[in-house]
Amino acid sequence: MKPARFAYERPGDLPALLARLATAEGSVKLMAGGQSLGPMLNLRLVEPDLVLDITGIPELRRASVEGETLVLGACVTHADIEDGRVPDLTGGAMARVAMAIAYRPVRNRGTIGGSLVHADPAADWVTSLIALGAEVELASASGRRRLALEDFVTGALDVALAPGEMLVAVRIPALPPGTAWGYVKHCSKIGEFAHAIGAVRIEPHAGRGRVVIGAIERTPLVLPDASELFGGRIGPDFAERFDARAADARLRGAGMIDAVDRHVHVTVLARAIAQAAAAPPSLTRTVGEAA
Repeated sequence: MKPARFAYERPGDLPALLARLATAEGSVKLMAGGQSLGPMLNLRLVEPDLVLDITGIPELRRASVEGETLVLGACVTHADIEDGRVPDLTGGAMARVAMAIAYRPVRNRGTIGGSLVHADPAADWVTSLIALGAEVELASASGRRRLALEDFVTGALDVALAPGEMLVAVRIPALPPGTAWGYVKHCSKIGEFAHAIGAVRIEPHAGRGRVVIGAIERTPLVLPDASELFGGRIGPDFAERFDARAADARLRGAGMIDAVDRHVHVTVLARAIAQAAAAPPSLTRTVGEAA
């Protein structure tokens, strides 16, 4: 099957793109890496009137550090992150996530912004960046705004974009020194979509922890204060204090009825917690040090 007919345009800069978004009639899709949009067009799951190719806009490929925040343009690719072509304030955590996304050809073209806007529940960046406390920067012809990623992703394949608005950048805060990070996903085989994802960000000496469970049939399950999973207290011994029953109860409360599904997700989460506890020194670098 081939796509239905559509118009194609390639704006040269961001103001031109935003102006076109504001005036376009009918349905419009933005194309960056095309790793999700391409198959959807071919299968006619989407039939836009206009496709705007945003790959030629320099601002969307930029990466910078603003204080203790990493700012990545929407068209930064997974491979850019994997290969260290952009700064890293997470001590290698983002590179580890990037290198496990699908296959290298996909990572060469797929973009961080495209992944977040597609909002597939099984996507790596959706879960991992929520765990890292990321924000998205949204722009339209009338201005810009920022939104926490967990508020931006409103459902499976659904995000909080207003008409004429697009995601232009992702803002990722630096991990404080001593932060433990774990990210584990379960797939039938390497490169396939995940059936369960666990992302763990623990600051044991500050007694804080954030846990996100992804690849569920809704928005990721976010525990901004994960102490309930560790007997009410997070410390250096957090891995030993993990309460699988509390995690199971959380999933059951979120609507996951099947006990086998819950078991898989709890097991993956337990592995992410164990990985965080055993994290190498490279994941506890000083804030601002590049990968």
